[in-house]
Amino acid sequence: MTSTALASEHAPVPVPLIVDTDTASDDCFALLLALLDPRADLRAITMVQGNVGFDQQVHNAFLTLEVAGRLGEVPVYLGAREALGGGWVGAEDVHGDGVGGQRRTNDATPEPEHAVDALVRLAAASPGEITVVAIGPLTNLALAIERDPSFVSNVRELIVMGGSLDGVGNITPAAEYNIYADPEAAAAVVGAGFARLRFVTWSPVTLRDAVFDANRVARIEATGTQRAAFFVRANQAPFDFDTAHGAAGSTHPDTLSVLAAIDPAVVVEEVPFVMTVALEGERRGATDVVPANPGDANCTAITLADGELLFETMLGILSR
Repeated sequence: MTSTALASEHAPVPVPLIVDTDTASDDCFALLLALLDPRADLRAITMVQGNVGFDQQVHNAFLTLEVAGRLGEVPVYLGAREALGGGWVGAEDVHGDGVGGQRRTNDATPEPEHAVDALVRLAAASPGEITVVAIGPLTNLALAIERDPSFVSNVRELIVMGGSLDGVGNITPAAEYNIYADPEAAAAVVGAGFARLRFVTWSPVTLRDAVFDANRVARIEATGTQRAAFFVRANQAPFDFDTAHGAAGSTHPDTLSVLAAIDPAVVVEEVPFVMTVALEGERRGATDVVPANPGDANCTAITLADGELLFETMLGILSR
């Protein structure tokens, strides 16, 4: 047997992924990781209402596929344009247009199938195999559960970027954006009974472990690649916003969420919780968590992550 065959024999099997996203800034970088890391087998990108206008999000997804050199290889499905209860809460004050004014040169178009139907179909076709990484509001996921309750058991693992463990929000004092943008959807997902439901929260883990300061951004820029230039420009608006509001740099919880799906080493500590979502009053969209025994918990949350591994992984991806 050749050395090449031996290496192939021992190579890890890529993790089948679907990324559900409201594509802007860190969502784009999370997609680059899912598209370019050999440990990820990205089966689909599903789009949900969120950070910026829906059509802009679609543009950003196809621009990211272009930057990754993966156009035409990974299908894009369009999903919910409004929250379950109607309306849309954007975050353009944070992201601008999500890509720093960069424009795609391709005319690629999404698939005709609705994102919710695609989620249900893909999970049913590979029961117990696919990890869904939800890095936007949870509207599509809640609709998939409603459409087909067996979706819950067909999904191997659902990783959600959302919520906080300590009551610190980023859109209201108590609520994190992805949960606040559709609290009813978040409540439905939390209560659905996923066997493996994991959260990457805003606080404390993102604010402590998923921050790229000016030195890290400069190291990325210094690689001089097209992908690095794309990152720096798309990252500028959130970097400016985050640092103006007390963070040490730009925050990258979406990228951390994808990395957690494909590299267990980035998770230093994870704790089981019972989580509920506040649906009324000033705390609407807040996540309330109580530590629990694994058998009583409805989710786990990463409480400590390896921020240096996150950065070095992205530096490697962007330097190609």
